[in-house]
Amino acid sequence: MAEPSRAPVYAQVPLWDWPLDETPVAASPAQPAQEAAGQAGQASQVAPTATVLERPAAPDRPGEEPAVAEALGVITRSLAGMAATETRPLLDEPSKRYRLRRFDDTDLAVFPVILGGSTFGWTASADATTAILDTYTEAGGNAVDTADSYAAGRSETLIGAWLRSRRNRDGIVLSTKVSRSAEHPGLSAQSIVRATEASLARLGVETVDLLYFHFDDPDVPLEESLTAADSLVRSGKVRYLAASNYAPDRLMEARITAGQLMLPRFVAVQAHYNLVHRAEYEKDLLPIVRAQGLAVVPYFALANGFLTGKYRGRSKEARGSDAHSRAVRVEQYLNKRGFRVLDALEDVAEQQGVSMSTAAVSWLLTKPLVTAPVVSASRPEQVAEIVGAASVHLSRSQVTALDRASQY
Repeated sequence: MAEPSRAPVYAQVPLWDWPLDETPVAASPAQPAQEAAGQAGQASQVAPTATVLERPAAPDRPGEEPAVAEALGVITRSLAGMAATETRPLLDEPSKRYRLRRFDDTDLAVFPVILGGSTFGWTASADATTAILDTYTEAGGNAVDTADSYAAGRSETLIGAWLRSRRNRDGIVLSTKVSRSAEHPGLSAQSIVRATEASLARLGVETVDLLYFHFDDPDVPLEESLTAADSLVRSGKVRYLAASNYAPDRLMEARITAGQLMLPRFVAVQAHYNLVHRAEYEKDLLPIVRAQGLAVVPYFALANGFLTGKYRGRSKEARGSDAHSRAVRVEQYLNKRGFRVLDALEDVAEQQGVSMSTAAVSWLLTKPLVTAPVVSASRPEQVAEIVGAASVHLSRSQVTALDRASQY
């Protein structure tokens, strides 16, 4: 096969690098007008524009290759043009693949993964907590969740110190929970008000964006609890109210009570929901959540670390070296179904080129009404896997494979 002929240099160089001669072609004095008109007509068939590209002149020195002369001429003129032109990036900054998610009909818009503060002051030291929070916000995160009972209030204290040092309170959607602290237990009016004020003091803020009733308190009438929350909202100390670990019938009762008495309603609910713990939410809670239009914030998104895969193949003694409460919770997943889920999760993670943790959180983001799961970290390097889920888009077949493996 004959080797294709090389196009001349002036045809290879991009047009934006080629100097343009804006002077129209004109007939010389010795050239007849008819001949000039005929050449112009032929040129118009080749290039419809009036501008003509000026081809480099032939080399002056005998023996010099025309192609080399052409190349040198193009390079010289291109460099001169670049020197006279203001430069700017050729490509715009890549757009983010995630978008903020809104809580119901509120103005709260959060990153798809909320950073949980349950480890702060417990498995994460003060320095680690600061590094974790910095890493999360640098990746685009803007929502931090804590509680007055986390590390006996130390979690709130560490978050408050970080907010003051970074001066970024306005950029963070901050939520905390009451009813579980030793000083102000339960959901009586007095406990709610005092617990919230104590949380605000530890956090060093005047307002929390979202206040959760951490656990239901059936011994206290809902109208008392909601009335206390109403006083906090009216005073500007709380913006919105939410529930955590509430039974479906109590969510219904709370909505009816709030509507009848014109009291704050729940805008979100935190629920125990992940790949190995599905039935409680999907069978019982989902219909109520859908009817009320609640934002869903799953916790234990990684099943206390089981869905990271780190417990597979480890001995009971090795598992027991973890925090005791976490190790006990993991034991319930060490069965045939649990390992089937890990196998499917590992396959999907490999297909996506991400960790199992990232894939597990990404699966939650595909579920109906899920706004953003709460995920905690004990070390800064774990944050990348957490926030990475916001930019992973599982295919329909991958979601189906995980649904089937985790079917209850």
